[in-house]
Amino acid sequence: MARQLTAAQAELLHGGTVIPAHPLALNAERRLDERRQRALTRYYAAAGAGGVAVGVHTTQFEIRDVGLLEPVLRLAAETADASVVGRPFLKVAGVLGETKQALAEADLAASLGYDLALLSLRGLDDQSEAALVAHAREVSQALPIVGFYLQTAVGGRRFSYDFWREFAELPGLVAIKIAPFDRYATLEVVRAVAASSRADDIALYTGNDDNIVVDLLTPYRVQVAGRTVEKRIVGGLLGQWAVWTRAAVELLEEVKAVRAKPTVPAELLTRAARWTDANAAVFDAANRFHGVIAGVHEVLRRQDLLEGIWCLDPDEGLSPGQAEEIERIYRDHPDLTDDAFVAANLEAWLA
Repeated sequence: MARQLTAAQAELLHGGTVIPAHPLALNAERRLDERRQRALTRYYAAAGAGGVAVGVHTTQFEIRDVGLLEPVLRLAAETADASVVGRPFLKVAGVLGETKQALAEADLAASLGYDLALLSLRGLDDQSEAALVAHAREVSQALPIVGFYLQTAVGGRRFSYDFWREFAELPGLVAIKIAPFDRYATLEVVRAVAASSRADDIALYTGNDDNIVVDLLTPYRVQVAGRTVEKRIVGGLLGQWAVWTRAAVELLEEVKAVRAKPTVPAELLTRAARWTDANAAVFDAANRFHGVIAGVHEVLRRQDLLEGIWCLDPDEGLSPGQAEEIERIYRDHPDLTDDAFVAANLEAWLA
């Protein structure tokens, strides 16, 4: 039977928290830089994040091809455990591949103390939706799972409402990261979960880096058998939150306070658009996300958390004009950054 979240962890997950998608720190030889890898984890913990997701797209899927999956998972788990004392924290491991591989990865993560498996269905396009539900059920025997709706631009697949309706009934499913970058698809997931028998058991998290604030602000009201079921997207598991994380934590705290009020300040909606502008630069939306990982690295390099922007794939890097766009964001939206926080703590994180 899969390990279960503690009561405090379950409360944190359902209450909503910031979970950065953890990047991979490499040196100029494109080898793991353990010192800076630990510094990143310390940064997220100190910034107030409620967890980290490791072995995901932002960590670079290629870590599996070069023998880095276990070392990177272990480093993050050990560093997080040492850094976060006295409060709950969620260690989320990215899991992918055919059932045999996914189970092996989930078992590895469980052995290293991870709490949840973020289950990617990327690369399984030849399987039916029914087969993928069965696949998820098997993986959930190793760790509770977070479902993952990935945008098609980076290898995701479009799923039907019926798929999510069936998926939501899995006993081992505790959350869904909704990241299709598509309002219609996002709404289908919310409707499916609301209509399921487990509507109260599944926490919804935004992975829509292009629509973070509005996702977090919106109360969804779904009609189910003559009654109204309300669901919210309570937090975020995001690549965008791998940078400027302290600002992200402050943003979520502000959104939670606003949710209790009858109206949303217009300024917060304006800021929502500014966050989307920032994400367009970091994720390289103008070039179909070619520079997404390098863009995250560039922000962290500017803060001296990373030495450079190297990726495992030498062909991955900033697109022409992307660095200038990131510079524009710093100029136009300085309040969205957390450079002062990083500068004040960087020496300790790198120690």
